Amino acid sequence: MNKLGRTSVAMADKIDEEGLLGKPVSLWKQTFQRLMRGRPGQFGAAIILFLVFVAVAAPILAPYDPQKVLIGVEDVRKREAPCIHVLGCDVTHPQHFMGIDGNFRDAFSRVIYGTRISLAIGLSTVSVALFFGVLLGALSGYFGGIVDTLIMRIMDVILGFPSLLLAIAIVAVLGPGIQNALLAISIVTLPAYARVTRASVLSVKELDFVAATKVMGGSNMRMLFLRILPNAMTPIVVLATLGIAGAILDAAGLSFLGLGAQPPMPEWGAMLGSERNQIFSAPHLVFFPGVAIMITVLGFNLLGDGLRDALDPRLNN
Repeated sequence: MNKLGRTSVAMADKIDEEGLLGKPVSLWKQTFQRLMRGRPGQFGAAIILFLVFVAVAAPILAPYDPQKVLIGVEDVRKREAPCIHVLGCDVTHPQHFMGIDGNFRDAFSRVIYGTRISLAIGLSTVSVALFFGVLLGALSGYFGGIVDTLIMRIMDVILGFPSLLLAIAIVAVLGPGIQNALLAISIVTLPAYARVTRASVLSVKELDFVAATKVMGGSNMRMLFLRILPNAMTPIVVLATLGIAGAILDAAGLSFLGLGAQPPMPEWGAMLGSERNQIFSAPHLVFFPGVAIMITVLGFNLLGDGLRDALDPRLNN
């Protein structure tokens, strides 16, 4: 084959990979490729992968049990400053990368295990809110009429309250605890998913392929959940990614107030709340959990921004 022929074959293969010939590339594969080409998506994905690694490897990375009191086990002082041997700390003294908290526990181990709790909080809260929000929004947008009015008015009532204050009220009624905090956050974030799903379903159900399915005699449930909803998920996926960051912040806020995670659970918001009065005498006990929250929220926000850009047809034509 001559040089021109080889070049033509290579160009055809390239075109085929991009979905212009043969089997088209799936939407989600294209989205992933676009996401990885953008800086926000790259940085966000890298941060989240790092956090997932820390959460999975927590038993290996953490030198101590996060709930273990070290008084009587090692020569430590209450709220002791960080001790790192390579940075000049006495090599005869036990090494504690983030110091000792007010209950004689290793702060570094607690921050490491806190990654597990915060990621679990964000994912579980958004999963619950996403399931019920998408279900209610899809039914509202597809059927309209009294169903739409009833569901949307309930959502409007929930949106009428500041989200954190409503979450505090729900937890105050149900009692403090991480499970009740997760339920409260799911309830206050549910309307956002319901309204976005409703708007997306309203736009998709007017497209030609939906009318064709109706003519062919498809049932309402089949049409809604197999034809309309899969094509309406793009804005919902972006909102869910950004919602994980918000859920982690809300959970940290409730724990900071003593309404979420209860001692001795190593949750970042609870760690901030227990040491908030020591910000000048032991700033490391406030700094490290705060930075952990900031990095986690930043990672999900960057990933959400990257997904939004990757899924926006105006930026990818």
